[in-house]
Amino acid sequence: MPRFTVHIRDEWLAVPCRDITNTIRWLGQEALKRYMKNKPDNGGIPAGKDTRFSMRRCQGLGLLDADDTVEDVLEDNDFVELAIEGDTMSPDFIPCEPGYLSLDGNSLTANDLVNLGRGLYKIKLTGEAERKVVQSRELLDTIVKENKVVYGITTGFGKFARTVITVNKLKELQENLVRSHSAGVGNPLSPERTRMLLALRINVLAKGYSGISLETLHAMIQAFNASCLSFVPEKGTVGASGDLAPLAHLALGLMGEGKMWSPKSGWADAKYVLEAHGLKPISLKPKEGIALINGTQMITSLGAEAVERAQAIARQADIIAALTLEVLKGTTKAFDSDIHSLRPHPGQIEVAQRFRSLLDSDHHPSEIAESHRFCDRVQDAYTMRCCPQVHGITIDTINFVHNIINTEINSATDNPMVFAERGETISGGNFHGEYPAKALDFLAIAVHELASISERRIERLCNPSLSELPAFLVNEGGLNSGFMIAHCTAASLVSENKVLCHPSSVDSLSTSAATEDHVSMGGWAARKALRVIEHVEQILAIELLAACQGIEFLRPLRTTTPLEKVYELVRSVVKPWIKDRFMSPDIEAVHRLLIDQKVWNVAKPYIDKYQTEYIPESRPGSPTAFSLESPASPRKRVRHE
Repeated sequence: MPRFTVHIRDEWLAVPCRDITNTIRWLGQEALKRYMKNKPDNGGIPAGKDTRFSMRRCQGLGLLDADDTVEDVLEDNDFVELAIEGDTMSPDFIPCEPGYLSLDGNSLTANDLVNLGRGLYKIKLTGEAERKVVQSRELLDTIVKENKVVYGITTGFGKFARTVITVNKLKELQENLVRSHSAGVGNPLSPERTRMLLALRINVLAKGYSGISLETLHAMIQAFNASCLSFVPEKGTVGASGDLAPLAHLALGLMGEGKMWSPKSGWADAKYVLEAHGLKPISLKPKEGIALINGTQMITSLGAEAVERAQAIARQADIIAALTLEVLKGTTKAFDSDIHSLRPHPGQIEVAQRFRSLLDSDHHPSEIAESHRFCDRVQDAYTMRCCPQVHGITIDTINFVHNIINTEINSATDNPMVFAERGETISGGNFHGEYPAKALDFLAIAVHELASISERRIERLCNPSLSELPAFLVNEGGLNSGFMIAHCTAASLVSENKVLCHPSSVDSLSTSAATEDHVSMGGWAARKALRVIEHVEQILAIELLAACQGIEFLRPLRTTTPLEKVYELVRSVVKPWIKDRFMSPDIEAVHRLLIDQKVWNVAKPYIDKYQTEYIPESRPGSPTAFSLESPASPRKRVRHE
């Protein structure tokens, strides 16, 4: 009898189908019945009502017509996604109209910024932020009115800091600054990254230390909320005085010059894009040009995306490595908490605990682990045994970088600074990008190590002398090449990363006639960190594919419940390899699972439950230690109430 696997929220349900002339609507209704039956409150779905839903084929995401018959559009054991209309419990649910995020210049996080980039929120200012902006601008207007000589307000810039500009030329001074500094090259930032850049610049200006007018800041917010996004080339910043070229391009579009993009207009001349949304170009007042382009916002916004993606892939790397260890019939003794309490780095302890949460044979019985429980192997290769030590320092580095980026997000990086309460402006160097540049170089180096160790595990999976599995994880080797070249792809990406991990922040070139004689090169640090992280995601996608393929050769034995759930998730988008086929789509499909954090979301409930409901029995001298493989006597479990 044919059966189909239907994904509803976070659960996979097998639905048998005796009559394949039934419709897709019938299949969805049957799956919903089974889902609600296992929930004490029907999962929050009203019983007896006609619940509206849509269904998609998991592979390729093709939308299924509810009136089509099962036999016409599905094959036996196909995987289908069911989305309940308006369901806020779905991880993919996005409200039709974004809510608002209030910016005050002090409380934005990297996660908030990434969500702003995705278009999940619009922006508004807090009342306190508006008050500070007005107060700061009033001081600047006084300076101009009294003809005081202040850098960047009534003087030129950089080498021209001693050149005083007449009052009737101050508007032209600011406009010329933006135009001349719009000298970037290369491809434009994506709409998501440009949204992040614009949102972050608004947040920094909202602190009230830049002298921007409230009128101009509101115009920037209106452009953000309408998704009117300037053409910002990705190359051209040296990271001090901040990201001058990218931020100048950002301001240029707001002035109605250059190119802009919006969902409504696509790429077009900026003035027409603004006009199509009922917006007017900004007209720069004294100091506003330099206020718009001085700062570390490109380094930091790209850094926010990098550190968020790094955190996501680091967590999922633990899950993938645990699955590989199971397939290679490794021992779990290396994750005993007694070992890690003797070297108590936070990341190392966290990773070891995560491995225990996934592999504890008492809590999650594993037929694969049981099949080799009494083998004579004492210890495994470093790539399995040392995961807590290698993955752990990556996690600690990510946490360090997160703190740097979150601080930078809410920092005033303009020059000169306007201190309304002191009644003066002060020139300084907060625009220097060394903090985020150094941090992002560290991030690239640390996250790359997840790929380096993963590639070695892929080798162990593919090499029959190391895995006891068929060569390259395929039957009829020779006729079929299996994962041979997928491993080569992983190796090539690791090699690329080794070059990309050379720190850019150790370089400096003097610019602006030796006025800016030490720079951070932070823009390149941010861009290459993102490239390194993407490679890491792709390499781990290959390892996850290989580990799931390895399980096929161990069947009918099953692994632990959380790892079986991960296997089922992968099989919802990629079928087992029976013979050679086009592999790139498989890698991309699993890469997408990792980007969307679906591997983490599937395993997390089991990890959380294990870590919050159960604590190990204590042994003398080690209050938190226990062994995963101690079959002699059951451990006492203590439930946290």
